Amino acid sequence: MSGDGSPDITVDGTGLKVTIVAGQWHTQIADGLLAGARRVLDASGATVTVVRVPGSFELPVVSKAALDAGADAVVALGVIIRGGTPHFEYVSDAATTGLTQASLLAGKPIGFGLLTLDDEQQGLDHAGLADSKEDKGAEAAEAALATAVLLREIRG
Repeated sequence: MSGDGSPDITVDGTGLKVTIVAGQWHTQIADGLLAGARRVLDASGATVTVVRVPGSFELPVVSKAALDAGADAVVALGVIIRGGTPHFEYVSDAATTGLTQASLLAGKPIGFGLLTLDDEQQGLDHAGLADSKEDKGAEAAEAALATAVLLREIRG
């Protein structure tokens, strides 16, 4: 399982403003990711805002806008499932590259919770649902929080 060896991250997010930007495709998986991220952020004490976007392609621009509007971090959540056309590769690459660029341009973290999957079962296995093996929404939130706190410490 890909989660083997993952760090145990617990962060005090008090005073941090975090926006979750979540796509709406593949509702059961997307809602599982959102619940996992929300659970971690709420437990950390961070102030949380949730924004839903039409799909994963829209994650970068809305994430950048949230960071520019004052969020200390973003948790980007989306689901892209491979189909029979090259659309999967284009959207996956554009969303991944766009999220990286948005984070670097803003100088703030974006937790990467974009699942790029071969089939729906892989998403169900990673969505943090009752029968899931992993909770990628929670992991993305933990990473965003930990990085925001680290950047705050570095910048003083």
